[in-house]
Amino acid sequence: MLLILFSYLNMPHLFLRSALLIVLMMNAACTSLPVGSRLPAAFARAAQEAGVPPDAIAIQIESVGASAPLLAHHAGAAMQPASLMKLVTTAAALDLLGPGYRWNTRIYTNGIQSGAALQGDLIIKGSGDPRLSQKDLWSVLRNLRAQGIQHISGDLLLDRTLFELTTDDAIQFDGKPERAYNALPDALLLDTKTLTLHFVPDEKNQIVQVRTEPYLASLQVTAPKLVIGECGAWRKSIGLEFAPQALRFDGSYALACGEQHFPIHAYNYTHLEYFDASLRQIWSELGGTIAGSTREVTLSQEAHGVEHEIAAWQSVPLSDVIRDINKYSNNVMSRQLLLTLSAERGVKPATKISGVAILQDWLLARGIKTAGLVIENGSGLSRNERISAADLARVLQLMWHSPTMPEFISSLPLAGVDGTMRKRVQNMDVKAYAHIKTGSLADVAGIAGYVTARSGKRLIIVCMINHPNADKLRGAMDTLLQWVYEHN
Repeated sequence: MLLILFSYLNMPHLFLRSALLIVLMMNAACTSLPVGSRLPAAFARAAQEAGVPPDAIAIQIESVGASAPLLAHHAGAAMQPASLMKLVTTAAALDLLGPGYRWNTRIYTNGIQSGAALQGDLIIKGSGDPRLSQKDLWSVLRNLRAQGIQHISGDLLLDRTLFELTTDDAIQFDGKPERAYNALPDALLLDTKTLTLHFVPDEKNQIVQVRTEPYLASLQVTAPKLVIGECGAWRKSIGLEFAPQALRFDGSYALACGEQHFPIHAYNYTHLEYFDASLRQIWSELGGTIAGSTREVTLSQEAHGVEHEIAAWQSVPLSDVIRDINKYSNNVMSRQLLLTLSAERGVKPATKISGVAILQDWLLARGIKTAGLVIENGSGLSRNERISAADLARVLQLMWHSPTMPEFISSLPLAGVDGTMRKRVQNMDVKAYAHIKTGSLADVAGIAGYVTARSGKRLIIVCMINHPNADKLRGAMDTLLQWVYEHN
């Protein structure tokens, strides 16, 4: 640069001196662009206004297939990713299991059918299916009715031993066990143990009807009082209290609220109780009866080799399951996937320790370093999990060049269109031009995925913020997506 300046000062011709001055000005303008480790001006300004220091932010932006980033800020630091960790779990599962992988829930008996009666026990072996639903269970039981079975003279035996029986407590993470995101994994997970409450005000009788989906005959519900007034924060005003297999509403519900619904995690039921109550209700609605009680077993020990299969349910393919996991950030389904990786490796009962080791081995085998990486359950619902923006970008690069790239990318929310990005970037040009996974915890916010720029270039973006004011930068992250769309 000094040599250029010296040449400039000694040029005899004004034209040549002016030309070189233009070159110098262009060079200065180029070096002022937000490349390298410099944050885009609007994002940096928003962070400063929100009181978020630069070292609480990690960003990596790079072109697909590039060997060096376009922008790397604090990218090597291990950060809390929240749900961005699901990208690692789902990527590994696609690679190791294949997009067509399915879970098979099998139904056995150790007895024989005599007319409409099954003279023996009904045995169900859990497969860890993350998406097993009430509708699926209905289909299986309808199959039994189609075989002419109406009465089961023995017991209902449930085998949940494929996965290690968890000792985790749903209340441990944030003290809100009723929140759906706190559901825990199980080999016989059913509808992610969700209970949807439907509130219907009845003005004529001055009561509130509370219906539950699924309907559980064993669940006792005490409805809230119906009052006149504005609706307001009705979920808080109803005064929901949990008791074993009971729900009490000690508060009130305003007539102005109309019909509302409220999905909760039925943590006041164990996995066994929830599955048992659901199955017995469906079987009853199909006209069936079960004479015996419900017990937990290990199939091979209980049946002594005399069991035979009488029905089965095959899940949707893995490619569909990871859409639910990534588009809607389903924590328990992600944890089911981690345990499935362990079970498929032959670890039975499957443990999250083994599942974590499989993820780490997979990353190393694909050339992605694991220094600073911490995986606890593979869902991001953790205060311990850590990954750097640079390493997460490498996972995204890996999946872009993977044979399962279409399945992986289509599992991510389409910005401004669906999933957890449905309401964001609504008035920005980047809408529908980015597939972005979101991550959110108290003091944590992040985005990661792929952007198709206005130029047609494909870019990878990872942004993680770990700070008490992280939530204030969600709009700034949307602006960052728009910046990537416009400037590349």
